[in-house]
Amino acid sequence: MQNQDITALEERYLLHNYKRMPGVYVRGEGCYLWDEDGKKYLDFLAGIAVCQLGHCHPAVVKALRDQAGVLMHTSNYLLTPTQVKLAEKLCQISGMEKVFYTVDGTTANETALKLAKKHGLMKRPNADYEIISLNNSFHGRSLGSLSATAQDRYQKQFLPLIPGFVHTPVNDVAALRAAFSEKTAAITLEPIQGEGGVTQVSDEFAHEAKKLCEKYDALFICDEVQAGLGRTGKWFYYQHWKFMPDIICIAKALGGGVPVGACLTRGAANDIFVNGDHGSTFSGNPISTCTGLAVLETIEKEGLMENAVAMGELLKRSFLALGPIVAEVRGTGLMVGVKLAKPIAREVVSKALEKGLITNATDDYTLRLLPPLIVTREQVEHAMAIYAEALGVAEPARVG
Repeated sequence: MQNQDITALEERYLLHNYKRMPGVYVRGEGCYLWDEDGKKYLDFLAGIAVCQLGHCHPAVVKALRDQAGVLMHTSNYLLTPTQVKLAEKLCQISGMEKVFYTVDGTTANETALKLAKKHGLMKRPNADYEIISLNNSFHGRSLGSLSATAQDRYQKQFLPLIPGFVHTPVNDVAALRAAFSEKTAAITLEPIQGEGGVTQVSDEFAHEAKKLCEKYDALFICDEVQAGLGRTGKWFYYQHWKFMPDIICIAKALGGGVPVGACLTRGAANDIFVNGDHGSTFSGNPISTCTGLAVLETIEKEGLMENAVAMGELLKRSFLALGPIVAEVRGTGLMVGVKLAKPIAREVVSKALEKGLITNATDDYTLRLLPPLIVTREQVEHAMAIYAEALGVAEPARVG
């Protein structure tokens, strides 16, 4: 089929809720994608932080093929080996104690919010509890996770939302203290806000939130869906803070392209759910859990967290070397946000795509970069040459 035929079928049969980039993409390998016309693209979006190992990594492909020939699905009435093996690995690398599998980040956040709501109801049986989230956050698009997502552009079409959510500005410690009370059941936050322009939660803010949770018997929920699993140079961003959350939400990178997420718990959060409180048809199926194991083992084996730190620093230095068009560079590891001095970010994304680079803008001023953790210096330098051209500045000098 030709590109125009496929796009015509999209127009005819798919709901129009995605604003897609031009082209039809048919193959991926490593840090590259190819469209139907054979054009090659360097992918600095990586499926929005899903393709941590790049596209079709041999370890993921092998795990997927081997498992598909043995067992693809049972139900959660039956236990399978990879469910337990992946849960053990996740607890080992995180310091958490229990795992509930989901199919994506939204459902991981829904699980965490249900835990928070039941905890709140146990604290306050008259149901006047509250859950705190941060302005400009993004936790998903289901009604529960959307109620926690404090961005008007996502919420206004679906009012009224679920009550009981309180929103507070990121990194405003005074406002955070004012938001907490005896009613607080939990706070949920992304350590680095992805859709919110790669805005990082400060150490001071995070530590104050943890203290307030302990004071008011509230759960600390860390949404690591985008930042987790090696992207910032540690398995999880909260490990930079050196304290433990009560609940972690993960997904995206965990399956290397296969849909899988998880909600990890510790301490009192382990015992909130009882039999029948929550469930998911496809959670923890053999396909997703075997690929999850392959992803984690490969990140470890290939030293990809160290590479994320090195290549992230190279990206930051390279953008700062472009001059006054770059107002600020944010983020950690290979989760990088570039604030431009002019509202041309979306234009830059379009120009870069024409030149064979897939990237992203979260708003008119901010570029978001989420390359695979396998990205090389040569690929970073190639990408920077395209960014420089798209920004209308001289090709950058080689940055050491």
